[in-house]
Amino acid sequence: MTKDGGSLDTDLIRELATLLDETSLTEIEIEIEGRRFRVARNVNVTAAAVAPTPAHAAAEHTEPKRRAPSEDAGAHPGAVSSPMVGTAYRSPEPGAAPFIEIGSTVKSGQTLVIIEAMKTMNHIPSPKSGKVTAILVEDGQPVEFGEPLVVIE
Repeated sequence: MTKDGGSLDTDLIRELATLLDETSLTEIEIEIEGRRFRVARNVNVTAAAVAPTPAHAAAEHTEPKRRAPSEDAGAHPGAVSSPMVGTAYRSPEPGAAPFIEIGSTVKSGQTLVIIEAMKTMNHIPSPKSGKVTAILVEDGQPVEFGEPLVVIE
């Protein structure tokens, strides 16, 4: 039984744990009918988040924050959310121009950012064409699954 009196779905938890082993992931979180399940391995989060990868370490520079105005950007219909946990990079390599800037016009499928997860660089494509009105992540910033990255109108 859970704290709120609901039953615990041990079969689902076992399946998620098996999936962790098969994929070498460190954490899985899902929500089913309003119930959230999270299975994680013991990992040293401090060591994982100490510094950006050497490839992008030189790319860190002081830019003005690119946060949306006071509105909740995640609720915006044009918000593009992170499909994974990882580190977001705005350019293909250190010193290169960023993929997008505020005011840029993007096409569907165009790379918006790269998210590094498990030493793999994942290009995050634009789901639609439009104008970039907000960039919600900094270069080298850790991001969570579902976290809004960019707003496209």
